[in-house]
Amino acid sequence: MSDEPGSDRRSPVGEPVVRADPEITGDRAAEAIDFDPDDPDSVAEAATVVHRFATGDVGGDDHVLMLRGAAACAALVRGTGSYKHAAERAGDGVSVSFIRKWARVHDLPQAIRRHVARGHIPPTAAKHIARVGGRDRYLLAWGAIDGGLTVRDVRAIASAVNDGTPIEAALREHDIVPGRITLDLPIDAYVALRREASMRNEGPGSIVGTALEATDRDDTRDA
Repeated sequence: MSDEPGSDRRSPVGEPVVRADPEITGDRAAEAIDFDPDDPDSVAEAATVVHRFATGDVGGDDHVLMLRGAAACAALVRGTGSYKHAAERAGDGVSVSFIRKWARVHDLPQAIRRHVARGHIPPTAAKHIARVGGRDRYLLAWGAIDGGLTVRDVRAIASAVNDGTPIEAALREHDIVPGRITLDLPIDAYVALRREASMRNEGPGSIVGTALEATDRDDTRDA
């Protein structure tokens, strides 16, 4: 197995796409650090941030600082060439497993990372969401939000999926029905949705799903 992390991100590794968005992090957006794995000075800064993050000097329960630590881990891996070299560069107290877990958090889709930055998904839960891949990541993340899953629940579901249990079945074991969501709509939109569903002889969810599928085909924002 390769020592390199997989990444579906289209934005540069270490770029504070989420952390620098004032609509998400408010005034703290100005504090966002851009880690460049091709810049030796930036890699050195990433190593310092990772060491402080791993040894508990920064982060704690601060979700924004923890995302910064994850970004530093990802950039350090790219800058040094492997998880092992990244851990060595970060110094004593930093393990390969720590680097790997948090680098993968940084590689989560932007739509999920935004919820981490907002505090809707604990960073410690995001570590377990990052253990599964593809569509399963979204289902587990949205299940954590819509179903109020604890970090322990998320960890258990991720473990079950990695042991071969389909994500839908694993979620149902925790009383989460994949695809079920409660919406608050403007009154006019609610009337229009119900009317359209009735005229088409479909359920409201089918109408919304069809509309979103058409939008999703052309959406390239989630990087």
